[in-house]
Amino acid sequence: MTRISVLPSLLSCDFAHLADELQRCAVAGASELHVDVMDSHFVPNLTIGPMLVAAMRRHTDLILDVHLMMTRPLPYVDAFRSAGADRIYVHVEAIGPRGIDQAISQIAATGAEVGLAFNPDTDPLMWLDALRQVDAAMLMTVYPGFGGQAFIEAVRPRLQALREACPQLPIQVDGGIGRDTAERVVADGATRLVCGNAFFGDPDPAGFLAWAEGLG
Repeated sequence: MTRISVLPSLLSCDFAHLADELQRCAVAGASELHVDVMDSHFVPNLTIGPMLVAAMRRHTDLILDVHLMMTRPLPYVDAFRSAGADRIYVHVEAIGPRGIDQAISQIAATGAEVGLAFNPDTDPLMWLDALRQVDAAMLMTVYPGFGGQAFIEAVRPRLQALREACPQLPIQVDGGIGRDTAERVVADGATRLVCGNAFFGDPDPAGFLAWAEGLG
């Protein structure tokens, strides 16, 4: 069986009670947490910086999966790693083909796992050489910037093609993942599910997590 991981997306948590929310994720059985960093330029929203990631690290031992939705992510990689990021995703659309080798090398040099993220209209198969050098890929199944968006069905063929091309690569999906979509993306080849509202809004987050991770 394929191991499926659910990553609660902290964008949907109650930041006024962050330490409690981190504990709630751990009690529910999560092993990893997804952290959205937005710069109000690459995406039309502004969220958190390294200081808040450092605060999270002080209150949890869970893996911090940090998603840099930034036009210029590389100047901030070291700061997020120092703050406690265990895995760092950058968007290929922000880095571009000329900067991809530097981005991979720079993240890897910090000791963090290296992830590449792809917007819904980006074909990951165009980046296969880069994907062979990284630890994980993440397909956005909504356009990044805000939580609570509807799942984009058109990403599924890209997910299927990426799984066929990279049988061993951990593939994460982010956006609109819940009880009505999780089974489909797992069948398509996803192994990590970023869940925001579906996790934090469920009356039984532990039950939701156990159900989703049981899809493998």
